Order: sequence, then C-alpha cells, then structure tokens
Amino acid sequence: MEGVAQLEQEVRELIRRRGIDPLRDPATLRDLVRDVVADYDDRSVRGHVPPLVDPAAATKTVVDAVAGLGPLQQYLDDDDVEEIWINSPEQVFVARRGEPELTTTILTEAQVRDLVEQMLKVSGRRLDLSSPFVDAALPGGERLHVAIPDVTRSTWAVNIRKYVVRAGHLDDLVALGSVTPQAARFLGAAVAAGLNVLVSGATQAGKTTMLNALAGSIPARERVITCEEVFELRLGHRDVVALQCRQPSLEGTGEITLRRLVKEALRMRPSRIVVGEVREAESLDMLIALNAGVPGMCTVHANSAREALTKVCTLPLLAGENVSAAFVVPTVASAIDLVVHLDRDARGRRTVREVVAVPGRVENGVVETSDIFTTRQGVLVRAEGFPPHADRFARVGVDVVALLNDRAA
Repeated sequence: MEGVAQLEQEVRELIRRRGIDPLRDPATLRDLVRDVVADYDDRSVRGHVPPLVDPAAATKTVVDAVAGLGPLQQYLDDDDVEEIWINSPEQVFVARRGEPELTTTILTEAQVRDLVEQMLKVSGRRLDLSSPFVDAALPGGERLHVAIPDVTRSTWAVNIRKYVVRAGHLDDLVALGSVTPQAARFLGAAVAAGLNVLVSGATQAGKTTMLNALAGSIPARERVITCEEVFELRLGHRDVVALQCRQPSLEGTGEITLRRLVKEALRMRPSRIVVGEVREAESLDMLIALNAGVPGMCTVHANSAREALTKVCTLPLLAGENVSAAFVVPTVASAIDLVVHLDRDARGRRTVREVVAVPGRVENGVVETSDIFTTRQGVLVRAEGFPPHADRFARVGVDVVALLNDRAA
C-alpha cells in the first residue's frame, strides 16, 4: 500500500509539471504511469523503496485514482453492476443484476468529497450549501446524483446510475427478453407511423432504455429534438439535436428548465420531440407540442399504464391556476396514443408489462383506454384492443389489423 501511495504521489506531480489532462488524454497518462512504475521497480531492486507485490495491479490502482473514480472504478468496470450508491463513507452499496448488496469498500469523508468533486469537474454542475442537490452526467454516460447536509442528516448521499445495456432498437430488447417479437413489431410500426407514445414505469424499470429503443424506429429522414434534465438518450439518427437543462448560477440566474427546452424545441423545426421525463408543469408544454401535430415520446413515473395517464392529466395543473382539468383531460385523450408500461420481474429483469391504446375519448372525466398487449401468468400476450389512427399505419405501408392478429408471427 505504501508503495502504491508513493506511486500515485509521483504520478500526480508529473501530471502537474507536464500539464497533462488525465481525462482527455488517457493514453499519455497510461504511458506515464507505466514509466513511473518501471522506474519504481528499478529503485526497489536497489533497496531504495519498498518492492511492489503486483506491479500490474499497482498500475491499475494508480490509473483509477488519477483518471477514474479510485475505489469505485472497479464497480464502474463491472458490467453486472447497474448502480452504485454511498449512504455513508462506510456504506457503499451496488445493485448487481437487480439485487442490492453492501460492498467491502470503505471510504473516508474526504475521499467521498474528492470523488464527487472529480465527477462534477467535467459536468459544469456545482454543489454547495445554496444548491445542496446536483444531477449530472458523467463522461461514460452514467448519471450522478448527490445530496449534502443539511438536507441529509450528516453525510453525503451519492448515487451513480449506470446504463449497462444500451438498446438502440427494439430488436435489442427482444434479444434481452424484455418484449415479445410481436409487441416489438407493433411498437416499431407505431413509432414509424407517428403515434405519440408515453413510456411509464417505476424507478429503474428501464424507461430510458425503452425510449431509446423506440426512437430507433423513427424514420432516418426525420429531424429529432430531445429534451432532458441530463443527457442520457443516445440516438443514432443523422439529424438529431440533444438539449439538456442548466442549473442556476451562483447569483441565481441562468437556469434553463425542462419546460423552457420543450418550448424552444418547437422553434427548431422538429419532426419529432423526445422528452426524457416529465415530472412537473413541463407536461403541459409537451401536450401542447403533441397537439400541435409534432409526434413525440416521453417517460413518466407510474405503477401502471392507467396511472400514467392519470398522472399526465394531473401534472399540467401545476402550470398555473388558469389551467383546468376541463382542458387537460381531453387534451391528454387526443394527444397520447399509446402507453407502454414497464416493470421488473422477480429476477430483476426489465420487461414490458402492458401496452395500452388511447382511443381519444373521455367518459365522465376519465380517459378511455383499450388493452393491446397485457401480461397473463408472467407472459406478455395479445389482448383485444386496437390502436387509434389506422390511417397513419396505412400511410407507412402497415396493415395494423393484420399485424396484431398474426399472433404466430
């Protein structure tokens, strides 16, 4: 341990002298560490410094400490780990294949703060007493959330959410067993036809992954604008603009909310709008955008497809007293065409639980729905419903009735 600590100190000193950026120039860093380790080995042979038990392990430890996340880097490198969270320096947890476990990693308070500072350095986000929460994206696409005292009791609470599987198309989800081939073909046709899709589910149910996979069915010629709190979607389209929110400055100015992004997206000649998640008044702007004839998709936290519709009928009321349910409910009924609800099974696997159509009718203040796919005995099966806008399917060459009735396909 003593030798590794000395190696790290020497490498950091050389980085400062040579002006190397470890994050932007990892190849130069690795070469530098190898040279320092080789020089250290020579000195250890002459008895000037303690020998290294495992030079290769020492090299990785130093690289992780300088350019990675030190003791946490091993979990970022582990494909089975989906999320890392720190409740206190002595309690570092990971979720592995959906199951939480307490790790043997023990940190100090100074290490936790240094790790957070290092993660925020490249994000442009800040964390202080006036702004005790931060939500940021790491260079590898992981999502970071931190809360500090006095919002927390005494220690920093850190969450790092990884995206272990990147599904660029619905076929990827079929291969993973998250959705059946027939349901995937239907959803792909619905997106290509321009239906508006709401993806719902609990936290970590795979909503962003599903949204990314659905977006893979958007025709290549269309221009896509994405609006997110933090960059998470990775669309492979040729014509795509990704927008993210911005926190206020130290003076409390310059904040850009998700609601502002949705409004600005409409001025950018979109063929499609994809909103990462709606939680508050931005749901009103999203509904207005969808009602303006711009097809779109978004996600929402909910326990079922019908609860998702109820929530989308309620959130726009936060936009102001002049927004009433009499306006919002029929707007939701006409703007949302499909709800795809996701869940996690007993093994932690993310699956599509139900696909619900919204015919566009309202009865006694409630948006009517029709089940297209539902789960019976743990299997997603065809129900009796049909989606709205059969003419849009026909426009892209899809006979939706034949597609849904072909259960063996």
